[in-house]
Amino acid sequence: MTLNILLPVYNEEKRLRRGVELTQKYLAEKANFDYNLTIVDNASSDQTQQIAEQLCAQYEGIVHYIRISEKGVGAAFRAGVAQNTSDIIGYMDIDLATDIKHIPEMMEIFQKKPEIDMVNASRWNKKSDTSGRKFYRNITSIGLVTILKLAFHMKASDAICGFKFFRKDSIEKLMTYAEPQNGWFYLIELLILAEKYSFNIEELPVRWEDDAKNTTVKTGALIKEYLRQIIALKKRLKKRK
Repeated sequence: MTLNILLPVYNEEKRLRRGVELTQKYLAEKANFDYNLTIVDNASSDQTQQIAEQLCAQYEGIVHYIRISEKGVGAAFRAGVAQNTSDIIGYMDIDLATDIKHIPEMMEIFQKKPEIDMVNASRWNKKSDTSGRKFYRNITSIGLVTILKLAFHMKASDAICGFKFFRKDSIEKLMTYAEPQNGWFYLIELLILAEKYSFNIEELPVRWEDDAKNTTVKTGALIKEYLRQIIALKKRLKKRK
């Protein structure tokens, strides 16, 4: 069984090398499966591309680089899936907020449970270990989960943790149901649709540590965008009934 980890980035010259090197070092020692790390660059204007190309040369055949013209994690994810040949594909945040030690754990789920289509990491599972997060970001995250549960009867305890993985055929089918949006909400929509269309999902409790000092997320704008997308998705699903 092979794994392709997508690393969506935009102007991540400060964190890219560390994220890739730590992940590669850990997997080289611990992985009992073949893997690739695919950097998907949302048209960065800093030194991200140059660093990515250096990493590709340094880890030839393991680290790969895709550059697209659109911004947004959704666009990066679709571009990565479009070029994927691995059995399992998913994405991680380049800040490694989710402990990379969960990668073998995630793969073991797919290996031992052939019925599982998706592994969804959760910061809010009772068994999870979350630290370093600012109280106001906790409020917005928990608020988002609450709204998603009210709007879509979502079962998952977390929708936006940057650690989601899928079987190749499962994600390709799931994406046919989703609106091809470029932003973060695209990954939330995939989870909502996976539940709606009865894909088999396993929730993975994780150790998660916030990297708030280097974040580029604008919380206020993100909340407004999420609310807009939730309303739009609600309308689309109502039309499908």
